[in-house]
Amino acid sequence: MLRRSTSECGPIPGAFTNSTRHAAAAIPPRSSAQYGERVPPRRKFPAATRSAVARARYAKRRKRRLAGVDNDLTPAQWAEIRDAWGGCAYCQATDVAVQRDCIQPISRGGRYTFENVVPACASCNASKHNGEVTAWLRRKKLNERAFLFRHATILSTLRPEEDENQRP
Repeated sequence: MLRRSTSECGPIPGAFTNSTRHAAAAIPPRSSAQYGERVPPRRKFPAATRSAVARARYAKRRKRRLAGVDNDLTPAQWAEIRDAWGGCAYCQATDVAVQRDCIQPISRGGRYTFENVVPACASCNASKHNGEVTAWLRRKKLNERAFLFRHATILSTLRPEEDENQRP
């Protein structure tokens, strides 16, 4: 028995065609991205269009969160940390302004303490956001082991008297 293709036979009974009105409404429009291409997510409320009230509400929540924990990093300690690292702790950029970045983010229970703060360039600080540092380093393909070793070395050199007092 010879089989013919559906184009030769005509439309399949009961199937939707492009000529039916409800079929076009049921099919969502195709995106311009091809299979395997990454499509950037659409934000419902982009950061640039947030209202002044929403920004003030966020600032108030952050201030309340910071006031609830002990933040004992002094300006002198911050200067020591900044000088010891010599630039960004993550990407080792030396010619950029650095910001205080918490290894364990404040939103996850971290504090501005000597052990938890490292200098970071604006790019690394914004990219890390409130993520866990080791996962972020892996995702960015930065040397996680080198960062952790250097952090431990710098802490031990800046605070040698505490290490000696804690040993039995």
